Amino acid sequence: MTHTAVNRTDIAAAVVSLAAEATELETRVNELRQELANLKERMKAVSTALYQDPPA
Repeated sequence: MTHTAVNRTDIAAAVVSLAAEATELETRVNELRQELANLKERMKAVSTALYQDPPA
């Protein structure tokens, strides 16, 4: 294998590795966004409950 072929193979492997890592990070970011949306809804429910008139 020539030096150029080795470099291209190394670069290709690095690109594949980075693409996989980017996919994992994107998945985690989406999970965190969903968790934040869920927390927002829970906080809204708690806030609404706190500011309701107490039962008579």
